[in-house]
Amino acid sequence: MKRITRAVAVVASLALAVTACNANDKTAPSGGGTAAAEQGGTLQILTTSKEISFDPAKSQNLGTSSIHLILRGLTSWKTSPDKAAELVPDLATDTGQVSDGGKTWTYKLKPGLKYADGSPIVAADIKYGIERSFAPELSGGLGYHKSLLVGGDKYTGPYKGGSLASVETPDDTTVVFKLNKPFGDWPWIVSMPAFSPVPKKADTDPAHYGEKPVASGPYQVKSYAPGAKLELERNPSWDKASDPARTGLPDSIVFTMGLQADVVNQRLIADSGDDKFAATTGTSVPAALIPTVSGNPAVKARVATSPSGALQYLAMNNKRPALSNPAVRKAIQYAVDKQAVQVAEGGPEFGGEIATTLITPGMEGYSKYDQYEAPPAGDPEKAKSLLAAAGVSNLSLVLAVDTDQPTGSAVAQAIQQGLKRAGITVVLKPLGNEPWTELVTGAKGDYDLAVSSWLPDFPSALGNIQPLFATSEIGNGGYNMSRYSNPAVDTAIAAATAEQDRAKAAGMWAALDKQIMADAPLVPLIYARNAFLHGSKVQNFYLPAYPPYPNTLIMGLSK
Repeated sequence: MKRITRAVAVVASLALAVTACNANDKTAPSGGGTAAAEQGGTLQILTTSKEISFDPAKSQNLGTSSIHLILRGLTSWKTSPDKAAELVPDLATDTGQVSDGGKTWTYKLKPGLKYADGSPIVAADIKYGIERSFAPELSGGLGYHKSLLVGGDKYTGPYKGGSLASVETPDDTTVVFKLNKPFGDWPWIVSMPAFSPVPKKADTDPAHYGEKPVASGPYQVKSYAPGAKLELERNPSWDKASDPARTGLPDSIVFTMGLQADVVNQRLIADSGDDKFAATTGTSVPAALIPTVSGNPAVKARVATSPSGALQYLAMNNKRPALSNPAVRKAIQYAVDKQAVQVAEGGPEFGGEIATTLITPGMEGYSKYDQYEAPPAGDPEKAKSLLAAAGVSNLSLVLAVDTDQPTGSAVAQAIQQGLKRAGITVVLKPLGNEPWTELVTGAKGDYDLAVSSWLPDFPSALGNIQPLFATSEIGNGGYNMSRYSNPAVDTAIAAATAEQDRAKAAGMWAALDKQIMADAPLVPLIYARNAFLHGSKVQNFYLPAYPPYPNTLIMGLSK
């Protein structure tokens, strides 16, 4: 899971996504149509990134992002405009067979799978790809498997550490994973980049493998000029019949790199020349351009907005004397002016819907409820009465502000003004991103309040709950910024994590959402909405509730 930076919409490394819906219909996502997508053409992707690596060991990209145009995994994600992301078999024949009480998962590869050069994809290549992700020199990728695979805590990768015994390949088509505890979301884990096949013989220069990896998806790298351009061409050995997640529609895909964010948006607004065939998957529409976009129906029709997204929230440090009393934290639930926060982020259409839950819409386990019912602008009188009943007066709190967030200061001021109406003084403590992160995730926890946003790395409520509320995630770089610790909640998190039945697990996570909110450790603010522009010839460009990004794997063009 990752803390997300905000710029009216959440921007991630996608990563981290309708048919032609009414752009003014807030009940559905909006964006490019699907009917006119045709085979062929060159899709242009405009990006601010100066470097792009397709090394699966180092990637934090979500399941619908560009790395998966080149690399396939055991499972993959299928998105639709109005449903939760679906897990589908990719290289594997199914999403996994579980045994040993949830600690052993077995996968069989589909027959006839080949790399771009025509050589067969075998189970040993999956195993080697996973082993590479443990190498210290290839750090930085999503690492859930590292703490789950038996022996993963001591393994140092294939270059120095030999083989990882808990990934077994009894034959060329079978991969068996031995986990140290039951983990019901393992089928989502094997969709992550690290589970892409890497032939050992091709890994002769690990530091540069990501520049031209061996392709298993519909595309392969044709050329790469860092800071300028990356070109993908078709993989002649890709078999569409074996791949339920990718359409492989364009003949080629070109990434124009190193652009300024305003240049990306201005080019897409203008929609001229090759930019008609262009899109962005990580540069959101900024607040300054909202009037331009909204005022032109032709441009507005080419903005894809997500119905939901990352949870933006106000963390209250439960360990601080002033906030250790749940009655005070509940008073703050009513005092906060969520509407002012929403306005600071771009309003309901571009900023996001007001939030009342911990699990975000689009995730299994999401259940709409409001434990602390108040008008969008809050209920300062109710907050005052709760504080009075708790015998608390002259409350003064320090809010740590990440000033590197484009809207960080505006949101902090909205919080400050809202709490002031309830007689609570908020002192702003402005910090750059690095010292802010050190403060809120470090051991000392010398702050009262902090605003952050959170987006899970895969479609499970585990990602909404465990990183933000498990006792193990307090300090030491963990993101339990509320410093909330409840042994009963820790036990319930462990049980939900182990549950293999997805429907049962969803019910357990939904119950945890309410159990935690009863303690009021933080204030949900908004479900942060994403908004991305695309050219008029780009089709299949929409943003689901999760992930709130366009699905690069299905994009196509109209003539």
